[in-house]
Amino acid sequence: MTSDDMARPDSVRAIETRAALSPDQIEAVLALLAEAVRVDGQQAVSEQGRLQLRGGEREGVSHLLLTSGGELVGYAQLEDTDPVEAPAAELVVHPSYRGHGHGRALGSALLAASGKRLRVWAHGGHSAARHLAQVLGLTLFRELRQMRRPLTGPELPEPVLPAGVSVRAFEPGRDDAAWLAVNAAAFAHHPEQGSLTQRDLDDRKAEPWFDPAGFFLAERDGELVGFHWTKVHAEERLGEVYVVGVAPGAQGGGLGKALTLIGLRHLAGQGLPAAMLYVDADNKAAVAVYEGLGFTTYETDLMYRTET
Repeated sequence: MTSDDMARPDSVRAIETRAALSPDQIEAVLALLAEAVRVDGQQAVSEQGRLQLRGGEREGVSHLLLTSGGELVGYAQLEDTDPVEAPAAELVVHPSYRGHGHGRALGSALLAASGKRLRVWAHGGHSAARHLAQVLGLTLFRELRQMRRPLTGPELPEPVLPAGVSVRAFEPGRDDAAWLAVNAAAFAHHPEQGSLTQRDLDDRKAEPWFDPAGFFLAERDGELVGFHWTKVHAEERLGEVYVVGVAPGAQGGGLGKALTLIGLRHLAGQGLPAAMLYVDADNKAAVAVYEGLGFTTYETDLMYRTET
């Protein structure tokens, strides 16, 4: 969520809601997002949101286009797919058009579309986004940390796998169903990660960054019990602990730490200077593991919601 001050309303503003966008609209939104990244230094819309922007119509996902004088100046995405949680949204206003109330207009439209039952991400937690959340009557309830550590310097420790566990690379197609099942079990408590579908996996496999050689699967007696999916941000020369998951029955034996080290050593072997990851601030056990591996907090994303 990026915003502006609440002054100077724009009399020619219009907001259109669509289930899917045309190629020209997608191009315009991507250009808006790119300009926001250039100015703000970070994405206003998550990877999942960008995939849903480009991937055609999806059940429960809608796109809000805010125009002023016929020009696209704001974008929001609303996802209402969780059977329990309130709909989740992300929004951004073009940096050149901030200060005209467009952020408030988009936020108000999201509240109306969700029946005033809404969760909104503020990536980076900037002061303008915090102000907009307050104006819209939203309260903070989730903190997602981005943590980083260097990959240069002393060699990472040798991973120690639990007895009977072996690790191999993911094989697209062959391993899809098993991975989706373990991912759902490992992240049953996590509304975004635990709900990934075959379509979501296929979208990621189609991305230029996808590399099965950096997607590690842990098996015991032929059964998948954990994984570490790494990602490389080539332009930034930054590795990512994209997601580490351990099946519920295999947790507590050090497998997660071993898989994390295997992935980090893989990223270091590609000559990348640093690695990053995301973790919920209230997941104290995971934060402690990552801090023990040399990660420190780099920036924070905040999620706000309506009172429930």
